[in-house]
Amino acid sequence: MLSRTDLRGRVPSPAELRGMLPRADTDVDAVLHQVRPIVDDVRSRGVEAALAYTERFDQVRPTSVRVPEQDLKEALDGLDAGVRAALDESIRRARAVHADQRRADVTTEVVPGGTVTERWVPVRRVGLYAPGGLAVYPSSVVMNVVPAQTAGVESLVVCSPPQAAFGGRPHPTILAAAALLGVSEVWAVGGAQAVALLAYGGTDTDGTALEPVDMVTGPGNVYLTAAKRLLRGLIGIDSEAGPTEIAILADGTADPGHVAADLISQAEHDTLAASVLVTDSAELADAVDAELARQVGRTKHTERITTALRGAQSGCVLVSTVDDGLAVVDAYAAEHLEIQTADAAAVAARVRAAGAIFVGPHSPVSLGDYCAGSNHVLPTGGCARHSSGLSVQTFLRGIHVVDYSREALADVAPEVVALANAEDLPAHGQAVTARFGSAG
Repeated sequence: MLSRTDLRGRVPSPAELRGMLPRADTDVDAVLHQVRPIVDDVRSRGVEAALAYTERFDQVRPTSVRVPEQDLKEALDGLDAGVRAALDESIRRARAVHADQRRADVTTEVVPGGTVTERWVPVRRVGLYAPGGLAVYPSSVVMNVVPAQTAGVESLVVCSPPQAAFGGRPHPTILAAAALLGVSEVWAVGGAQAVALLAYGGTDTDGTALEPVDMVTGPGNVYLTAAKRLLRGLIGIDSEAGPTEIAILADGTADPGHVAADLISQAEHDTLAASVLVTDSAELADAVDAELARQVGRTKHTERITTALRGAQSGCVLVSTVDDGLAVVDAYAAEHLEIQTADAAAVAARVRAAGAIFVGPHSPVSLGDYCAGSNHVLPTGGCARHSSGLSVQTFLRGIHVVDYSREALADVAPEVVALANAEDLPAHGQAVTARFGSAG
């Protein structure tokens, strides 16, 4: 079922690998011309424009953008007990992991009387996006809200598309997850118009002010991503998320049934999802193909999974050794990387580029999606070579506080003047010497 790329006997350069490995082809630039008018219209007309686009794209028009708090309470009260217990556990584990990411202010005494302090200050107000579409993602509410709360963000709004089946409100499980986390502000709006409304704010249908945010985080489709690109600068963003992806580095010790199940689980997201196997064992590749043929037909979303697995973004890469496989997965820089090899922990320790690494046969990506304690909002499209997933740090800004005494400034004044003159910016030096009764 998986197409094959045979790299046995050769080790292409990282640049060559990036050009030949399976990858979803998503062109954000190609939709910017469609998204820009939406963003501009929401800027001009606010809620009225956002609701009009909601009606057009989601086939439902909510009576208001902000969901009444009573609806959140009712959604939580009506939540299935098993799902509530699972969300409670997911939240507990996520809070434990993210609590250890908090940063402490650090003061460095550069010289006597001269200090620089790095203060970590949270973003004041954040919009957290939970996608709708083919699935319901209360787990994304958890993954966005927990690090923001841990960072100390004082004002949070969860945004999720309205559902015609639920009277123009987001899915009740999304509302319940928000309530469980103590978030009282939820907006029923999705897509590009959601990002624009978060950025510009507006006045709701009942006259309530919808305050703009300083940052928007959370994954979505290419149109939402295009809106984030257009509005970056006015607002901060976490990343430009593309289709989800898994890479599995496996050798002959891996269980082909496990490997196939994990590839299928990622392909279940949507038809553009990428599932990539990298292995030094042709026998394992054959066995995984046989398992895929056996397992795919038994899934609920067979057609979607089959399309994803047969797409150009998925495939099997054959390599000569696990070391060569490491070079491949580092070049690919997967959102999710599983290591299913002998001595998997040692192999995982050598990986340089991945959004998250799942070690050994009992750490599937599905665990990270829900209850590992890690965050599942991760860089896609090779961005793990230079970017990290969502964390407490995402919501913090480091501010340097410079505090020098007169004596400490006088001590370094000649160096400041010398560098200012070297850059032909003499007024910079004069701003220092002026403090000591001299303009020169």
